[in-house]
Amino acid sequence: MMQDVIAAIDLGSNSFRLQVGHIVNGQVYAFDGLKEPVQLAAGLTADKWLDEEACQRGLAALRLFHERLAGFSPDAVRAVATNTLRVAKNAASFLRRAEEALGFPIEVIGGREEARLIYVGVVHTLPDPHRQQLIVDIGGGSTEFIIGKSFEPVLLDSLYMGCVGYSLRYFPGGKVDKRSFREAELSARRELQSIAHEYRETGWETAVGSSGSAKALTEILVENGFSEGGITRDGLEKLRTVFLRAGAVDAVDLHALRGDRMSVILGGLAIMTAVFHEFGLRHMTFSEGALRLGVLYDLLGRTHRKDLRDTTVNAFMDRYQVNVRQAVQVADTACFLLAQLDPAAADPINVDRRFLRWVALLHEIGISVAHAGYHKHSAYILAHADMPGFSRMDQARLSRLALAHRGKLERLADIDPSSRDWLLIACLRLAVVIHRARDNRGVPDITLTRMKRGFVVETSPGWLQELPLTAAGFEEERLQWRSVGRVLTVRTRAARMV
Repeated sequence: MMQDVIAAIDLGSNSFRLQVGHIVNGQVYAFDGLKEPVQLAAGLTADKWLDEEACQRGLAALRLFHERLAGFSPDAVRAVATNTLRVAKNAASFLRRAEEALGFPIEVIGGREEARLIYVGVVHTLPDPHRQQLIVDIGGGSTEFIIGKSFEPVLLDSLYMGCVGYSLRYFPGGKVDKRSFREAELSARRELQSIAHEYRETGWETAVGSSGSAKALTEILVENGFSEGGITRDGLEKLRTVFLRAGAVDAVDLHALRGDRMSVILGGLAIMTAVFHEFGLRHMTFSEGALRLGVLYDLLGRTHRKDLRDTTVNAFMDRYQVNVRQAVQVADTACFLLAQLDPAAADPINVDRRFLRWVALLHEIGISVAHAGYHKHSAYILAHADMPGFSRMDQARLSRLALAHRGKLERLADIDPSSRDWLLIACLRLAVVIHRARDNRGVPDITLTRMKRGFVVETSPGWLQELPLTAAGFEEERLQWRSVGRVLTVRTRAARMV
């Protein structure tokens, strides 16, 4: 598959969508797509378990996408999952089956990361991206809010309310009356009050809606004469009146109310009405840009060496006042060791190498909280902070590696023995030991190799005798690896014959 063709998959709470794009002069032109109305959120039980019927709808959609993606290389495809798979207790089980059906990894992204990607998608479709914009994206399980200007988000938020959840909760069977609509709108307004003041204080020049609910409402209002263009407060009130008079969605005769939106239109209408009231809106335009386009542009950045994750790591180093010299020399040594264990990791874009370098650069951020047990603080920050560009699984991996860089290995016994993370852990721990003196000694002349149940470190003759602190650290490492049933052997390299 040509590298200038990339694909994004959005496993949304209402629909699963595939978008294929062609890269031309640094821009993405979408030319093919698939949409399956899975309504995954409709299968989420009260105790947050996905039922099997919803799982099967999702798997069937992903099998269709798999056929379309035949021949795509792994680095040309990115699949992301949103709110329903953020909250479902059996998400991990479904994701294993989903990845098998799709044939590519699936990342569960956090709400603020979803908002960021939505903004990236929307801003690339706006006629004047340099104006300050309010973006509202009502999804199936959550609604994202962004204020941004000139391709940079200013505010990002994700609220746990969506058209599928609200439709099921307040309008079961598509029935509606004044009480149910008022309850739905008030519920949404209560959620919005947590962010509305800050957003109104920040301000915007134009308001833009994106994704399915905004598109459906725009088409319905315009084609039925309720609005001359876009979404308006008056138009929403007229549409609300039509539904209340009919008493049910299937009792109305409206142009542009398609079958795949009928079951969720009331929830979307109630949320949008609440947004207009709480944000004081009169008019909102619609943008075709959405999460999947944002994922395509994010993927474009990664494939063209402009990975946002690098920017995020640099920002974290600055925010947490990392000792850059120390972090870089630990990173350099750790990556040097990994390349010895796996020659493919010599490539700067190798995934394992990138994660090892990121965590090496960030492993001491916990010192900003407290020096004692700082690796635990580092792990917590990496797991829970907003890290633009990183998925939840990415952050979980960074957190696990940061926790593992020092201290007892026994706490990591639940990591799969065959996981490649053990290689990264070994390289990072050894690099930290080597540079414990923080003396800027650079990458040392040592060799690291794998053996059946562990690792062998070979040093140049006399090296450890001159570095008693490092020798003591290696001995402690030997004991730690033995505690998890692995071997770390340290020996002197045979002197070369002259």
